[in-house]
Amino acid sequence: MITVVGLNYKSAPIDIREKHAFNEHETFKALQLLKSSFPDAEFVLLATCNRVELYCVTAYSGQIAPESLANFLAEFHKVPLENFEHFLYIHKNEHAVRHLLTVASSLDSMVVGEGQIIGQVKESYHQACKAESTGKVLNRLFHCAFSAAKKIYTNTSIANGRISVAGVAVKLASQLFADITSAKVVVIGAGEMGELFVQHLRHVKCRDITIVNRSYDRALNIAKRYEIAAKKWEELERLLGEANIAIASAAVQDYFFNKESLKNIISSRRDSSLLILDIAVPRNFEPSVNEIEGVYLYSIDELSQAAEENRKAREDDIVKAMQIIGENVTDFMAWVSARDIGPLIGQMRKQFAKISQRELDSFFVGTRADASCRNVMEPMVRRIVNRLLHCVIKNVNTVAKEEGPLEAARLAQSIIQHAQEMSSQTGGDQEQEQ
Repeated sequence: MITVVGLNYKSAPIDIREKHAFNEHETFKALQLLKSSFPDAEFVLLATCNRVELYCVTAYSGQIAPESLANFLAEFHKVPLENFEHFLYIHKNEHAVRHLLTVASSLDSMVVGEGQIIGQVKESYHQACKAESTGKVLNRLFHCAFSAAKKIYTNTSIANGRISVAGVAVKLASQLFADITSAKVVVIGAGEMGELFVQHLRHVKCRDITIVNRSYDRALNIAKRYEIAAKKWEELERLLGEANIAIASAAVQDYFFNKESLKNIISSRRDSSLLILDIAVPRNFEPSVNEIEGVYLYSIDELSQAAEENRKAREDDIVKAMQIIGENVTDFMAWVSARDIGPLIGQMRKQFAKISQRELDSFFVGTRADASCRNVMEPMVRRIVNRLLHCVIKNVNTVAKEEGPLEAARLAQSIIQHAQEMSSQTGGDQEQEQ
């Protein structure tokens, strides 16, 4: 059983998602806790600014209810389940596989075609490998997702252009600010997203960019590469007091600025207008700062309109991409079915062979023990049994495709049970007939 339980930007608002954000250390800890609680299961935890998804694989005989996974998320972050359970989505088996491939290929991203998600999916998988929480099924599934994403990026133009959440945010800033080339911009955070912001700002010819980070060396490294300014963390308040635009993507557990603290910082500004693009999850700025006169705050969820324009422009590529995903889902589910049902097919073959052999042994007794036709009849009976078995296996595979591996496994187990009963009765019945 493959299950995914999650929250994303489409199902839950940011004030819910940020309560369930996982940093790298928390992700590793969560995976270890899950594996210790369910040692026979497999887990991968995908956590980005737009989603938190827990992937789980179990044997059908030891299923973990989705409610148990949801409870784990609730307990880990100490958030009552009733506060967010109606925002959760649950996908199983083929639907779970299709969901991951769609996510990895950026088709489920706020900005379709953005290149960051595949790196985030790979990092989540590597974290699971490091925590030893993954296994054969999730290993194959995630590599299938990487392969599908590569095919889509290679065979469509879905990722053409400067596409990312950072790109959409800078585009929005360009629309809201009369002349972004002359704007004073402060970029808060020197991680991957912070660097993307710098790239997009340079692309639109923004000349006055300053990057600030807790680790000054990291900010300085980006500043040198893009020929912008870097300042130490202690100067952030002064810089905000002078900026026209602030773009935030720093990893934090609580707000850097609330309404009162920001109001004090900008109280002496000559130009009171300040555009803040807070792309972090959890957020860097308290939502109430938007109530300050002259301050315009946009969170990641408020980029959706610009992102929707991007999606419409890529509709043809999305259709092609979904076809590639469909092919990969079919191949993967065929592998899952063969993996789950394969041992049961082997048991069926064994039981059918046992029935045919016992029938032959029961027939060739007494005066027929040395009958010359035995050499002809034995291979003929086995051929007939194998052809009948082939029809049975074909029906089991059809059930697996149409109703899923669980139903196919139940059918196969039922056939095996009946075959065992027949093989145990055959000899005695024949002896009575003699």
